Amino acid sequence: MSDPIHPDIERVLIESDTLQARISEMGAAISNDYAGKRPLFVGVLKGVLFFLADLLRTVTVPLEVDFMAITSYSPETREHGLVRITKDLETSLKDRHVLFIEDMIDTGLTLGYLLKLLSAREPASLEVAVLFDKPSRRLLNIKPRYLGFRLPDLFVVGYGLDYREQYRNLPYIGLLKTAVLQRK
Repeated sequence: MSDPIHPDIERVLIESDTLQARISEMGAAISNDYAGKRPLFVGVLKGVLFFLADLLRTVTVPLEVDFMAITSYSPETREHGLVRITKDLETSLKDRHVLFIEDMIDTGLTLGYLLKLLSAREPASLEVAVLFDKPSRRLLNIKPRYLGFRLPDLFVVGYGLDYREQYRNLPYIGLLKTAVLQRK
């Protein structure tokens, strides 16, 4: 069944049924790998909300969840991976099995910074689960343990991904029309 297409979307790249099927597969793999452990899932707000919520419903092992929030100072500093933590974790990572949940890896600079920060907190293990990967834009060699989809280097929205805080609620991944990107 196809989702209704928003008028600002040129075309749908990944349908919601396809997203949910892959997330279920990822949840089964995570459940298997973390059997007998109590992992801590860490997500960065806001984009990861949809993926994390759906992923949590597919994982069968006991787990905990915590969130961070970050902001980039500007588009220029974001390209260097410089971020400011606006909400830090409330849970200690020491000796915990931590699974960092990310909506998308682009350049990898921000994720690299966050992984270094979290690693310094002495977790027993630190792995990454990412729903979307744009390897063509990668500046750091980050290989997630769990990967949903590889995306082409296109500006996509939906399922948590936004443009100017809009379109996150679309249940699919869609290519935003060029005219929308050119609006001020």
